[in-house]
Formats: sequence, C-alpha cells, structure tokens
Amino acid sequence: MRSLTVVISGFDPYEGVEANPALIVPDTLAAEGVPSLGGDDPLHDVQLDIHAVHMPVSFGKAWPVLADTLAGVHPDIVIATGLKSNARGILLERCAVNAKDTTRPDADNVVPRRAFVSDSGPAAYWTGLPLRAILNAFAHDDIPASLSSDAGVFVCNALFYRLQAWAAAQERAMTGFVNLPAVNDEPHPAFGLTLDQQVVALRDVVRESAHYFLAPASGDILLAREEKARA
Repeated sequence: MRSLTVVISGFDPYEGVEANPALIVPDTLAAEGVPSLGGDDPLHDVQLDIHAVHMPVSFGKAWPVLADTLAGVHPDIVIATGLKSNARGILLERCAVNAKDTTRPDADNVVPRRAFVSDSGPAAYWTGLPLRAILNAFAHDDIPASLSSDAGVFVCNALFYRLQAWAAAQERAMTGFVNLPAVNDEPHPAFGLTLDQQVVALRDVVRESAHYFLAPASGDILLAREEKARA
C-alpha cells in the first residue's frame, strides 16, 4: 500500500472567536482521517497519514513552529489553514506575496509596516494545490467556495510565503493555503459555513491534492482565471 504524509496547519484561538475552524478542522482530520470513497477511488489503496499542528498568530513564531513539524515528519503534502471571518465560504488562496503591511498587531503585539517577508525572496509564490480539481469537488459536495488572489499581508500570508519557499527547496512537496470562514450553523447564512461543511471541504482538499500528487494532470490546475464554485 502506498503511503502519503499530510500536514495540516492551523492557528491558535483568535481573540473574540468562539469556534476557530482553523484549529478545529485540522484536529478533526488528524483524528478521523480522510476515508476512501470506495469504488474506483484512486486512493482506495493509499494510506494518508495526517498530522495537525497549531501555531501562534505571530509573524515571528508561526513559521518556526510549522518548520519544526515539517522537519520531523517529512510530508508529501502541506495544507495551511487560516480564518477569514467575513467570508461566505472556503477561500482557495492562489498566491503568497512578499509583503507584511498591517495596522493590526499580531499575538506578540508586532505591527510590521511595508516590510518584506524575505529580503532576498521573489515577489510572490503560486500555490501548489490543484485548484480546479478542488473547486469541482466542492461543487459536487455543495460547498460554497471561491478563489482568492492572495492571502493578504498579515500572518497568514507570511506563513504561506515561507511555506512556498520551503516547498521550492524540496525535491517534491505539494503545499498551499486555504482560508476557512467563520463557523455558522444558521440556515442560509450571509457568511460562514457549518463545521461539518468545513470538515467535508478540507477532506476534499486533502483528497484532490493526494490525487494530483500521485497522478498530476494539467486539467486539475487553475491559477490565472477567476472562477467560482457554487456560492
């Protein structure tokens, strides 16, 4: 049986957020796994070893925590998650930019203005996730989702940039960033998704990433054009 190691990262509790999906959903997948869909599912004979890691919402401390985990488990796939509390659904981040520029302090009360994530790095990195395949899976499962041009200029983006720089130095590793919306159990909410929907969504991300890792196909990739799943 083939084995793939998957790391899913999330952040520690955010101030004022009662239920943080970027903490709960990675833990849920690490505990419960991503079951095969059966039938002709290409993952029916693949074991997915999933590890969850939590990081502080800190420019200086988030990446070292994740980097220690990556060095320890040598993953094939890394999916970083964050919280976008005003989003309607799942946001698939396409690009990590080499910028830190915020008026909001992080957990260490750091407020970087007009700074680079890396003084010697490129202006941006593209995601390595198969966005088209993931959006198709979301549509099948009726998960509201859209593409996001970048992950902003706060801690999420800085972590995403460091992660993509790490991936570029590996022989083979698939990495990317997904922003989750607020947990909202109200029927037909203006924003947010139920926790169950978010677990299904992240399982779709893991499953489609694993499919692509094992058998890359150009039709699974989507970077340049703005498209939406059901919203």
